[in-house]
Amino acid sequence: MNRATHTTRVTPFGPDSTEAEVLAVVRQLAARFSTEDARRDAERILPYEEIRTLSEAGLFTLSVPKAYGGPGLSTRALGEVFTELVAGDASIGQIPQNHFFFVNVLASAGTSEQQTFFYEEILRGRHFANALSERGSRTARDFEIGFAWQPDGSRILNGTKYYATGTLFAHWIPVYAADEEGRVHAAWVPADEPGVTVEDDWNGMGQRTTGSGTVRFEQVRVPAERIVPVYTIFEKDEVFGAFGQYLHAAIDTGIAVAALRDGKRLIHELARPRKETGLDRAADEEAIIDLFGELALRVRTARALLREAGDAVDAARTDLNTSTAAEASAAVAAARAHSDEVSLKVSSGIFELIGTRAADRDLNLHRHWRNARTHTLHDPRRLKLRYLGGWELNDTPPPANGLV
Repeated sequence: MNRATHTTRVTPFGPDSTEAEVLAVVRQLAARFSTEDARRDAERILPYEEIRTLSEAGLFTLSVPKAYGGPGLSTRALGEVFTELVAGDASIGQIPQNHFFFVNVLASAGTSEQQTFFYEEILRGRHFANALSERGSRTARDFEIGFAWQPDGSRILNGTKYYATGTLFAHWIPVYAADEEGRVHAAWVPADEPGVTVEDDWNGMGQRTTGSGTVRFEQVRVPAERIVPVYTIFEKDEVFGAFGQYLHAAIDTGIAVAALRDGKRLIHELARPRKETGLDRAADEEAIIDLFGELALRVRTARALLREAGDAVDAARTDLNTSTAAEASAAVAAARAHSDEVSLKVSSGIFELIGTRAADRDLNLHRHWRNARTHTLHDPRRLKLRYLGGWELNDTPPPANGLV
């Protein structure tokens, strides 16, 4: 099991680290990852070494609060981190998403003892994956995995989770499960716990190296101190859902950034001008310049909406009430809806600007569209528009369901 394990703190970043310092490191890593991105995707080479590099660079510590020794990065800056990482490699960039999601679970519903324990784990180089999704339940938000209560307050897990992104690389696998009253909890399980089986069976057409396989639990005991009552998050004003969706928007935006970048390079390297233009370069054709400008505009707009959404989440966290929470959710819904569309349009549109040779499988340019199409299936864009419209037209706050 090729997971990074440290006995001392991993502290490249701490309370005094600046966002500029963090982003400089992230951009260096993303540039390094981008050089083998196409090959990893084509040959499905799992990024064990790259995830170890992220861990050693302190990237999993970014949302640990300053009071606990972490850098306490802002939401807006974390969005920039994800956009840059995903632009380097969309699979590598998505893997940490669930880690930060569950750090937010701890921050939103964990006890001070749980926060202290798990923040220390993160600062020692350990990180989380996820075990959320099931098959065959009535809806995607129903959790039917066995979660049997024991007299000492512990729970016994039995059952199977699917699409468990990052579990091949993580040290802890948080599991969503419902108690006898149907209330959702998160149970933290060590990845190497007896009774835990992680299967590398992810067969998606995109995001191929995210390690989003199947996890099976057989009589796995989870002590009470490792169980967090997620349902309590929604008993008050919250930006928990907005934060989770914000990271998804950053992933889609990063895919669009990567597609535009590779499109530009290949227009210069491969595209040929139409004979009737009399030009020496396709990059000088007015039609190509105009269409590339349209794609660039979409990417710039996606990045601007993402920054606006990050600011809205940060503002709501500073002054949390019904109105600020609703505005944060609406801002994220706008960013999510736009980044969904942009990632698909840009990753498809670059082909017509390059020409037939763009379809060469050896280029693997289509990975950007496959990544976008796969990732944008997480949550329907149509619902983001519905919630945004309800807020802007009728002042109806988006629902507190963790999905907006």
